[in-house]
Amino acid sequence: MPEPKPMLIAGADVPCEAGIAPLLSINPATGQTNYEVAAAGPETVDFAVRNAASACADRGWREMLPMQRARILLGIADGIERDGAMLARLQMQENGKVWSECRRQVQSAAATFRYYAGVCEVTGSEVTPARGNYLSMTLHEPYGVVAAITPWNSPMTMEAQKMAPALAAGNAVILKPSEVTPSTGLAVARIALQAGLPEGILNVLPGTGQGAGAALVAHPLVRMVSFTGGTESGRRIGEIAARKLMPVALELGGKSPHILFEDADVDAAVAAVAEGIFEGSGQSCVAGSRLFVHASIHHVVLKKLLERARSLRVDLPDAPGAEMGPLATFAQRDKVQAMVDEARAAGASILAGGTRPDACALANGAYYLPTIIAGIDNRARIAQQEIFGPVLCVLTFGNEEDLIAQANGTAFGLAAGIWTADYQRAWRVARALDAGTVWINTYKQLSVASPFGGFKDSGIGREKGIAGMRLYQQPKSIYFGMA
Repeated sequence: MPEPKPMLIAGADVPCEAGIAPLLSINPATGQTNYEVAAAGPETVDFAVRNAASACADRGWREMLPMQRARILLGIADGIERDGAMLARLQMQENGKVWSECRRQVQSAAATFRYYAGVCEVTGSEVTPARGNYLSMTLHEPYGVVAAITPWNSPMTMEAQKMAPALAAGNAVILKPSEVTPSTGLAVARIALQAGLPEGILNVLPGTGQGAGAALVAHPLVRMVSFTGGTESGRRIGEIAARKLMPVALELGGKSPHILFEDADVDAAVAAVAEGIFEGSGQSCVAGSRLFVHASIHHVVLKKLLERARSLRVDLPDAPGAEMGPLATFAQRDKVQAMVDEARAAGASILAGGTRPDACALANGAYYLPTIIAGIDNRARIAQQEIFGPVLCVLTFGNEEDLIAQANGTAFGLAAGIWTADYQRAWRVARALDAGTVWINTYKQLSVASPFGGFKDSGIGREKGIAGMRLYQQPKSIYFGMA
């Protein structure tokens, strides 16, 4: 096998840390090995953080004029678009997303860098109202070294959503991508160097959470952490951050309710429900994994959903017309299957899917069929725990009060969807739901201009929007005496 792909620190390729095994990249569509990637351990983390801190100390990046910093961010966006096919293929072969979705996510990543180039250039400081004979103003300063830790489900979009605003804010960034999907971050960092980003301002350290992630979060020179991933990992990061008195942004799990009232446009709603849970094989934090249907339309909705689930094309990710590929790893596929089997044993009705496909061409991949489960209570484990797979739990409700109690009856609060022709009811229910994002008569519409994050165990802090750059800055008040 060729030498492992190197890490990127201070603009230079860095091999695997001594004593740390390289990461083995497996194509989940075929089970075949893609390549090996160099992995970081505590020594490499320390080397990278100190180099990033040194890059911050010369103040060249943080004091660069906003239009100059914006020009580099626009250059990164141009590079992502130029190399879009390569980046999409890297993501596809590492996490199994279908080709069309990978291409859309590359475009989204480029658009994110363009957006924050604009935010960087036009967002200014504030002159605050004086309460005496002085002039006062508020500046927004970068933290310094920021750690960005990203998941494997959508690396192109998740990495851009952290790198672009943190760089726009004037920080040095150390990206720790998931060990499952290390290559897109490395490729974007090299594009950034070509666009003129100073060496040491963006570093990429593939590695495990235990080997690289924990050391990165705990390092004394890391002054802010942005993490997207599982709730338990987020708790551990929060505990370390609390001891360091360090700010964090945590975008964590979800168990999002998707709600259909009796006056919903059933055909449009069913299409959105299916896409909301089966796109990306259900590996989305905002997947609408709990469907609440008014009892009066339950049978017609379920009939249409079953038709859609059974007709959805599960295939190799680059096959023409493929609508759903494999799960990102075999371990994740086995976890999803175990949760469905547990629900079946507890008396749940598996109305569609609930097993692996039997097509010979898919036998060696981490595939799982679109699955619909009914006959369960909202308190059932499969209705409470995040599955992160193509599994939809169908429940019913009779009135608004019952619905809100069930929809809010989990530890999570990331997103929700509502389908109704009554906009007064839509407003009322949207306000009552514990969720950071609520969609009305649509689902999974996401804009880089709108803040995103969760309530309750779904995290703290908000990414995206103008506030998404301020997330990576700290305010400083300055007073000029006029006496």
